Amino acid sequence: MSKLAEMHVLPVYARAPVTFVEGDGCWLIDDNGRRYLDFAGGIAVIGLGHRHPAPTQAAHEQLDRLWHASNLYWTVPMAELAERLSGRFGGAQAFFCNSGAEAVEAAIKYARKATAKPGIVSLEGSFHGRTIGALSITGQAAKKDAFRPLVPQVGFARMNDVQSLRAAALEDTGLIVIEPIQGEGGVWPASAEFLQAARELANEIGALLLFDEVQTGLGRTGSFFAFERAGVKPDLVTLSKGLANGLPIGALLVGDEVARGFQPGDHASTFGGNCVACAAACAVVETIDNELLEHVQEMGARLRRGLAALPTVRDVRGAGLLVGAELDRPALEVVSSALEHGLLLTSCGDSAIRLTPPLTVPSELIERALEILRKVVES
Repeated sequence: MSKLAEMHVLPVYARAPVTFVEGDGCWLIDDNGRRYLDFAGGIAVIGLGHRHPAPTQAAHEQLDRLWHASNLYWTVPMAELAERLSGRFGGAQAFFCNSGAEAVEAAIKYARKATAKPGIVSLEGSFHGRTIGALSITGQAAKKDAFRPLVPQVGFARMNDVQSLRAAALEDTGLIVIEPIQGEGGVWPASAEFLQAARELANEIGALLLFDEVQTGLGRTGSFFAFERAGVKPDLVTLSKGLANGLPIGALLVGDEVARGFQPGDHASTFGGNCVACAAACAVVETIDNELLEHVQEMGARLRRGLAALPTVRDVRGAGLLVGAELDRPALEVVSSALEHGLLLTSCGDSAIRLTPPLTVPSELIERALEILRKVVES
C-alpha cells in the first residue's frame, strides 16, 4: 500500500507489508498475484472460507432486494436469524449489532438492568473488546492502562481457579463474564469444572453468567457453541466474528429464562440487524451442521498433533480449529517469517501463535501449513 494511503489511516494497527485484493477458500491473493495460505482466517472470522457459496449467494440475493430499513420496522432476515440462533441455543432472544465489542457492551447493560447490580467479575488474561465497557472487563493491563479511568466495580479472577472466582464476586456482582477459551489471551481453555462452578456461583449470588463466544462460537471449537462441550449453559452469549463469514455483525443472546431486562428505548443500534449481514448469517448458521462440526474436530486434532511434533513447540492448546502453540522464541518472529513463506498466522502473547483456519480446511492444507511452519522454525 502506498505511503500516501498510510498518511490517511490512523495507525492503530501494526499492519504487515501486504495488501490483499482477493480471497478463495483457504487462500488470500495480494496485489502482486501472490497466494497466501490463510490460517488467520481474518482472526477467526472467515469460518466457511473466502467466498463460500452459501453466504455469498444469500448476501447477493438480499442486496438485490433490500439493504436497510432500520430497527423501527421488522425485516425478514433479522427475524429468521434470531429464530435460528434461538433454536441452536435452546430458547433465546437476540439483540443484533455490528461487532463483538458492541455485543459485550449490550450484555453489560442488560445485566445491570436485569439484576440492578453493577458489579462485574471477569478473568485475568481475558479480552472482550476495545470500547470502554468491554475494555474495562478485559484482563490485560497493556491494552487498557492508557485509557483509565474505566468502568468501576470490576473484579478479576484467575482462569480455572474456583477459589479466586468466588473471592472476586461481591454483593453487588450482577454479571460473571468468561471466554470458554481465551483466544487473544493465549488460547487458554476453561475447564468444565470451572465453568460449572461459575454457573453455580451466578445462581447463588443472583448474577447473570455470560459466555463471550465472539471467537469460540459458530463451530470454531467443534460444537456450535463452545459451552456445549462443557455441558454448562449460560444466561447470556455474545457472538460476532464468524457469524456472517466476514460481513460485520454481532449478537447478544439472552436465554428465555432470564429475558426480563430490556424494554423499548433501553438499547439500540442503527445498523444492527442489517438485512444483508443477517441474510449471510442465516446461511452460515444453516451450513454449520453435524458433518462440518465433525470435520472441525478431525482437522483440529490433526493440526494439534502436527504442531506438537515440531521441536520448537513447547505446548499446544485449544479445541477444534482454535489452536494455540507456545514456542521457544518470540511469536512475532515466527508470524513474520511465516508471512514471507506464504502462511498467515496471528500471535496471542509474547511466545504463542494462534491458528484459526476456515472450518472447511482440507487435510492437505493442514499438512501444507505444518510443512511451512517446520521450515520457518528450523531456519
